[in-house]
Amino acid sequence: MDSIQPMTYVGLVAGILTTISFLPQAIRAWKTKSTRDISLSMFLCFCVGVVLWVIYGFYTENLPVFLANFVTFVLAFSILVCKLRYG
Repeated sequence: MDSIQPMTYVGLVAGILTTISFLPQAIRAWKTKSTRDISLSMFLCFCVGVVLWVIYGFYTENLPVFLANFVTFVLAFSILVCKLRYG
């Protein structure tokens, strides 16, 4: 079994920090049902970009890229759904 390279840990921590940055916005959108100040076109582009990162991370077997972007997509997509649903 291969050991995890030290830079993989750097990638995982970076992924965790950038991913959890979406959590406050997602919680706020869920609670207030208000997404008026969020740009629909920005979140559409962002979600598509994150899906492409997920695909890239999967095919290159890059665990930090895959995991961070998968979780980021879940959070960002939930905000996008709120935006489409509540305006």
